[in-house]
Amino acid sequence: MIRPAAVDALLAREQRDFIARHPRSAALAADAGRHWPGGVPLHWMADWGTPFPLSVAEASGATLVDVDGHVITDFCLGDTGAMFGHSPPAVAAAIAAQAARGLTCMLPDARVAAVGAALAGRFGLPYWQAAQTASDANRAALRWARALTGRPKVLVFHGCYHGLVEETMVRLRGGRTVPREGAVGSAFDHASAALAVEFNDVDALERALAGGEVAAVIAEPVMTNCGMVLPEPGFDAALRALTRRYGALLVVDETHTLSSGPGGYAGEHALEPDLWVCGKAIAGGLPCAVWGMSAEVEARRAAWLARRDAAAATAMPDAAQAHGHSGMGTTLAGNALAIAALEAALAHLHTDATHAAMRAGATRIEQALRAAFAARGLDWHVSRVGARLEFGFGPAPRNGSEAEAQDRPLLGQALRLWLLNRGLLMTPFHQMLLAAPTLAPSAADALCASVAEFLDEVSA
Repeated sequence: MIRPAAVDALLAREQRDFIARHPRSAALAADAGRHWPGGVPLHWMADWGTPFPLSVAEASGATLVDVDGHVITDFCLGDTGAMFGHSPPAVAAAIAAQAARGLTCMLPDARVAAVGAALAGRFGLPYWQAAQTASDANRAALRWARALTGRPKVLVFHGCYHGLVEETMVRLRGGRTVPREGAVGSAFDHASAALAVEFNDVDALERALAGGEVAAVIAEPVMTNCGMVLPEPGFDAALRALTRRYGALLVVDETHTLSSGPGGYAGEHALEPDLWVCGKAIAGGLPCAVWGMSAEVEARRAAWLARRDAAAATAMPDAAQAHGHSGMGTTLAGNALAIAALEAALAHLHTDATHAAMRAGATRIEQALRAAFAARGLDWHVSRVGARLEFGFGPAPRNGSEAEAQDRPLLGQALRLWLLNRGLLMTPFHQMLLAAPTLAPSAADALCASVAEFLDEVSA
């Protein structure tokens, strides 16, 4: 149904239009390239498939303004980091108020007790630690899982993404766990510390756990890195039952599924994780992450620390006890600015009202996209979790391999550039969209109408 020649022609035309419309971004990219590789401070910022990076002048709510003055409706929202919109007023006010009173002290802020209680009340786990990013939080959670179980490996699902955690950067190829392609500067064979199985494959999950090597299963409750893959009925229950049966801890990484509801996907679906991790949007867009522990995990952790300290005291009576070696995080974790933003976000953003507005926008988009695909005879799917939705170029996949197989990078690049030239920003990999709580219905309709126009341009 899609004509490759039409896609090529459209992409070339849209690239020319982008260059003509963004002279200021072009100049800034050239200047930045003298000191920043690719003209960007983080390489992902150059992954949009545009002729040069787009520079932003300001952002507010669901809207960006680029340096050439174009107003853009943002459906990427910082790849979830600004899920609640750019600079939510309550968070912006909290950051401004705290900025004059100290940014970081490596001492607990006066609000820590209240924020801990709010995290426990919202997400259901009683004990918490802070980190700067979800990568840091995942790394700490997995270190503790290995320490508490005495087991060497973690289990991940093929196609997953858990940040820059080395042992999760693996893939399943030909039935074997192998290092993920393209990993840079690996210090060890990542596959030596991990097992990978397909999502939704309960039999493969049980076979891997039965070997007794797995300290923890770390899972996105909905796969989001290779496209959106939803759990099949019964998979969540089987995952929880099997990890308990074989003594592995269950780590739920909610960094990309926080859009599911006020308590995340785990709260909405009663997953009962042993450890729960979230970054990106947890503090309303300010860099911050948290990881929570069940009462049982915290009791085991406290006992482990007591044994370690007793052994150290016997071996080196005068040595200080170095809790930092336990993977608890960096000196900036839990800083006062992050705590201020986290407190405001928990009170004003992680609410039923906010999520209801976000779900309404996402539902509107989902229905319109489904109708557009059906009207053109396309078998493309739309998957949604709360305020997050993605569409793919084929039927809904059940695992990471199926999601990878239906990817069409050139088609996706052409679509994203088409939308961007019409003031609509979509995430630069697969077709992920987020509906901010401030998204206007007319903006949602404009997105879907533009997708339909694109399909008319490139389809037979």
